[in-house]
Amino acid sequence: MDGGEDTDLIRRVTEGDRRAFDMLMRRHEERIFAVCLRMMRSREAALDAAQDTFLTVFRKAHQFRGDAKVSTWMYRIAVNTCLDRLRAKKRRPTTPLESVPEPEDSAATDPYAAVELRPVIEDALARIPDEYRAAIILCDLQGASVAEAADVLEVAEGTVKSRLHRGRKQLAEDLGNLREPSDRPRGT
Repeated sequence: MDGGEDTDLIRRVTEGDRRAFDMLMRRHEERIFAVCLRMMRSREAALDAAQDTFLTVFRKAHQFRGDAKVSTWMYRIAVNTCLDRLRAKKRRPTTPLESVPEPEDSAATDPYAAVELRPVIEDALARIPDEYRAAIILCDLQGASVAEAADVLEVAEGTVKSRLHRGRKQLAEDLGNLREPSDRPRGT
């Protein structure tokens, strides 16, 4: 999905081609929104963050150096936008509006269990530090490689691995009570 086509689109955006920007946005809007949604945990906040991400991409297209794939550059902008918004939110706490039930997870084999567990998992994900959450979202939920996540987060691959390990460990400790005692392996 990336490669030369996205690079050509970015070049055309810098030349003022609005259709190229529309094409670039359509190609990446779902994944950018998914990253923002998992980082922000609110549909409205994720929509705002995704919109800010694309505004930044449009305004700063001329700054794309070609050191990484266009998608990596855009994910970096999305993650940084979300982290900036989360930091600002911590400085100015707000009261969230009533939540709306999430749609069923089409990838789950048991739709009822998936819908029941999603809020529990999202809450646990929200309780881990932002940098761990960003690494887990990129690698475990979006399928990025460690190298791609390192590019997006602008850290070393070892740092991503460390954040993944620590984040997964915290999630496992937090979510360890999801199974019934009879489901847990015996003798370990």
